[in-house]
Amino acid sequence: MGKGEDTRNLILEAAVAQASEFGFESLTIGSLAERTGLSKSGLFAHFGSREELQVAAIEAAAARFTEMVFAPALKAPRGLPRIRALFDGWLDWTVRSGLGHGCPMQAAAIEFDDRPGAVRDAVVWHYERLERELARAVELAMGQGHLRPNLDVAQFVFDMLGVIFAYYHGSRLMKRDVSAARARAAFERLVAAATP
Repeated sequence: MGKGEDTRNLILEAAVAQASEFGFESLTIGSLAERTGLSKSGLFAHFGSREELQVAAIEAAAARFTEMVFAPALKAPRGLPRIRALFDGWLDWTVRSGLGHGCPMQAAAIEFDDRPGAVRDAVVWHYERLERELARAVELAMGQGHLRPNLDVAQFVFDMLGVIFAYYHGSRLMKRDVSAARARAAFERLVAAATP
């Protein structure tokens, strides 16, 4: 990796941390220059606009999620063990990756859900990819005989996402210590209803 790429990665790491804490709207060339100790002109050389910076931070956050959640889960056996690994990894990925203020992708989804543009397009693309990957994991579990062959895959994925989003709501916004236990219980009910 060259010096320019090292600097870009340093900037994106700071951007993801800031987005986790304050949201993607907080990302500006000036705020990141202050956070990283780099000059505004130095940051501008890597990101020509605020929107370009925000999109790059979305990409970096999604890459970190993949590294922390999907990559380890792929080591689990196909089927229900892999789905469980995905779920478990998802619940605590922000803590393990040093993003103590919550999921930056969840923050982006809320911030840009009704704001057209390149940032929203990037968020939607990553969530669509996430849904496809989850659906693939569910289909593999069906193929292994772990889940019912007539299971509505899209509904299972929707419900699993709902459990995760409810967990974020309960743990981050409401500060309820029982949120992880409730999320695990809800996930187990979802799995029990889907097993043959």
